[in-house]
Amino acid sequence: MGPPSVAVRCPACGTDLRVVLAPAPPTQWFPCPHCRNPVPVVVPRDPPPLYTWEVLPALYPPLPVPRRPRVRMRRLSEVGLIGIAVVAVVVGSFLFVLGTEAPAAGSYAVSGTVYDRTALGGEAPASDAIVVLTTDSGARLSTVSSPGTGAFAFSGVPVGGITINVTQAGYAPVTVTTFASSVYDAGTTGLSITLVPGSSGNGTAVALSPFPDLESFLASIGSGVAILGLVAVLGGAGAIVTARSDRPAIGVVAGFGGLLAPAAINFLALGSVFPTIVLGTAVLAAIGAFVATVRTLELLQVGPAPRSA
Repeated sequence: MGPPSVAVRCPACGTDLRVVLAPAPPTQWFPCPHCRNPVPVVVPRDPPPLYTWEVLPALYPPLPVPRRPRVRMRRLSEVGLIGIAVVAVVVGSFLFVLGTEAPAAGSYAVSGTVYDRTALGGEAPASDAIVVLTTDSGARLSTVSSPGTGAFAFSGVPVGGITINVTQAGYAPVTVTTFASSVYDAGTTGLSITLVPGSSGNGTAVALSPFPDLESFLASIGSGVAILGLVAVLGGAGAIVTARSDRPAIGVVAGFGGLLAPAAINFLALGSVFPTIVLGTAVLAAIGAFVATVRTLELLQVGPAPRSA
């Protein structure tokens, strides 16, 4: 014997439809093929005609008149999916523009002060410390810290990653990496470098930027644009499917895509570089969490697809 088939009428538009009930849960929801409103159907527990109201009219109390819900969650999900697509496109476009502007030719000044750690724990300006700067292209520039002030300066440094190596006899070397471009500057002026007593075997390294060179910076931006583009495609496809039919699965995928976008951006180290990107992905995560939650609940509640009478 096959699953029971029940004829019901949509309380919102009055359309007749026939649905095939699943064994569980007791109450199932079926989307109306005309107005797309969910129609509740209770699984009959007794064999006919014991559950038929015409046979035992006084057995069940009269049901209240069904009221159409004021807010349609499916419509809200559709708007949320559109919002995911729009926000992802805006944030991805902004990130793409930053990526195109980053390699622009330019020259930057690099300056700072070198200090020696004294035996008493204090610091004094280092005189005649050797400072070697290596550019992103591998070019090397060198100078010595000024006597009495410990200051050093370079000019005309090209865009990209910058490595500064400071050495002095009797002190452990220090390597500082930073980054300079028109869209992101990790800090190239006012650098403070302290040398501690030691040898060349116990040097220290300080990274002011998560990107050692221009290539890794552009690769992270490209990956971020690709991820946001995928989220936008999922959001747009989910909005179209939700508008045409009640299939919540793609809405769940698109919602979780928007929810996980900030994690991907932070993994690429772009969140710490561009605060605006963090704000945009936070909005994306909020909308994605709403859509994923609503569509997941609908996916758990909606029964098999109805058949028109």
